[in-house]
Amino acid sequence: MAAKILVVEDEPAVRDMIVFVLTQTEFQVQQAADAVEARKLVVASPPDIILMDWMLPGTSGVELTRELKQDRLTREIPVVLLTARGEEDDKVRGLECGAEDYVTKPFSPRELVARIKVILRRISPHVSEETVVVGPLSLDPSTHRVSVEEDVVDLGPTEFRLLHFFLTHQEKVFSRSRLLDLVWGTNVFIEERTVDVHIRRLRKALEPHGVDCMIQTVRGAGYRFSELATT
Repeated sequence: MAAKILVVEDEPAVRDMIVFVLTQTEFQVQQAADAVEARKLVVASPPDIILMDWMLPGTSGVELTRELKQDRLTREIPVVLLTARGEEDDKVRGLECGAEDYVTKPFSPRELVARIKVILRRISPHVSEETVVVGPLSLDPSTHRVSVEEDVVDLGPTEFRLLHFFLTHQEKVFSRSRLLDLVWGTNVFIEERTVDVHIRRLRKALEPHGVDCMIQTVRGAGYRFSELATT
């Protein structure tokens, strides 16, 4: 699944250029011209990363970034500030408000895309299109195929997303509510027990291939993916 990028930029020419470059790179792209529009998009369809212009009309990009980073539902969305400001104090201010990176205009489209990919690999590896291999288990996001050695595993779309997330976040324990936020999205309102249903389906699909035990239940905490056997 391609990463979703929200471009918040008030200059139409700059915004159109960025959107064109990102679309050509096969990202899903949303766009907003100000903080009001950006807030609505973030709530309605949370992006994987936000490209934020510093100088927006009304609420500035720095102020909006600080606001997003203080909200539980949006604080983990990476933000890259785009600005003509190049002074060290400005860069520090931008990073202190919670932004993950800072790109000074004018910038190379290739540099921008490279920085986005670095951040996504670090913070959201489950949105990468790279094949993930863990032991005999292989998942290819670009072809939507899962296999155990030579055997193909048939998964539904939700189970596929869930497995992709687990494979890229090994050994970490996630509660049901956290999995709902990270796999289903913060704007989806469903029962936490829905996670259990899809975990069971995923285990059932992996069971004939002997790797269902990698998805472990951590009593009182949630679920963990691990190659190590539980004791």
